[in-house]
Amino acid sequence: MKRVLLIIGAMVATIYATAQNHHAQRHHHGDAEPTVYIISVSETDAIACPPQECTQQSVAMKNAAIKSAIEDHKNATRDGFQQATTPSAIFADKRNTFSFAIGGDIALRAAYSFDRIVNNIDMVPYDVPMTLTPADQQEIRMDATTSRIFIRGIANTKKLGQVHIFMDMDFRGGLTGSYTPRIRSGYVQMLGLTIGRDVTTFCDLTAAPTTIDFQGPNAYNFRFATMIRYEHSFLDNHLKAGVAAEMPSVSGTYGETLMAIPQRVPDFPIYLQYSWGKNRDSHIRASAVFRDMYLYNSARQSEDDLFGWGVQFSGNIHITKYLELFMNGIYGEGITRYINDLMGSGLDFTPRPNDATRVQATPMFGWQAAAQINILPNLFVSGGYSAVTVRKKNGIYSEDMYKQGQYIFGNIFWNLTPRFALAAEYLDAHRKNMSGEKAHANRINLLAKYSF
Repeated sequence: MKRVLLIIGAMVATIYATAQNHHAQRHHHGDAEPTVYIISVSETDAIACPPQECTQQSVAMKNAAIKSAIEDHKNATRDGFQQATTPSAIFADKRNTFSFAIGGDIALRAAYSFDRIVNNIDMVPYDVPMTLTPADQQEIRMDATTSRIFIRGIANTKKLGQVHIFMDMDFRGGLTGSYTPRIRSGYVQMLGLTIGRDVTTFCDLTAAPTTIDFQGPNAYNFRFATMIRYEHSFLDNHLKAGVAAEMPSVSGTYGETLMAIPQRVPDFPIYLQYSWGKNRDSHIRASAVFRDMYLYNSARQSEDDLFGWGVQFSGNIHITKYLELFMNGIYGEGITRYINDLMGSGLDFTPRPNDATRVQATPMFGWQAAAQINILPNLFVSGGYSAVTVRKKNGIYSEDMYKQGQYIFGNIFWNLTPRFALAAEYLDAHRKNMSGEKAHANRINLLAKYSF
């Protein structure tokens, strides 16, 4: 109980100290320098020595622990799409054998849709309505469900090296507007292993630009998966490789003779990445994913399985300190889980148009390219284009089947302080069906976000 009260007291002090000293904090990758609180969590923190020497040793130990804890959490903070910022407060023991941080952000998004309303809290081209009614013309939304909280713990051990524990949540777990808490990720990392729930290994986190729109470019593949992953770096961190077994999720069109059954084989994504630059901040990556999708065929009274696969080339290139480029291109069959626009679309497979008793994996591809111009250290503009296409196979399954989605964006972000940002964005989404029918929608987004 005494330890719990001590930790709670330190957290309360953090809120006050952050508010009072925020203007004096330094930058680190766009974030303010964290404050470290040294707390006693065990009797081993005590130092056996004469009083004067003990004070000197205690101060030196405290300073070393503070420096070490800050470096640990900065190094653990990942760059990239929707990643957590460096926390404003870190709690560590006197030797920094264990430290933990609590952080997050409060984010308010306001959106005005015109010409046509996308029936989704995010701008998803797949969801652009093909018919226009009086109720589909204009809409205003305000949303704070993307506000998030995270907890990170880091243990420095002798046998396992550094062990990372991370968990974060937002409020998108239920119906739109319900603010139901949702666990985004929760994992343990050690010895190159990631065990738990994290962003899929097939996703290149820094290959997509920053957008107010929470889902981002429709050809990108930001998704969470329960997994076991192994990663290893080579050649002084210039080369990195990873392989994983991830929980599968299948979204197919079953028709009258096909039935869903539980999946029995994990998805297997792999990647190889080459990085260069002063801080290895530019890279290109080649990825692949392999999956086996199971369903029951009642017409044949047998189980069918389909092989799904995908390949991707992606990258993030820093041309100068003023210009940064983003890209990814993906092609495969039965990989809707790995394309933002097609997640849950039922297009991993469909019955064959010429024989409804047989099933086929759907071919698809997508690409996105974007650029960010850093006008000032705390001000940047970015824009880009993204497109996803579903290909015909043995004819058209249905005329109203999705054929192509396009996503165009332009935005400006202004960091008033290292932890407070304002932004504005324009979005244009297009959908085209197999029949050739087209529709588009427009949206303006505004964002105010404070990170802690």
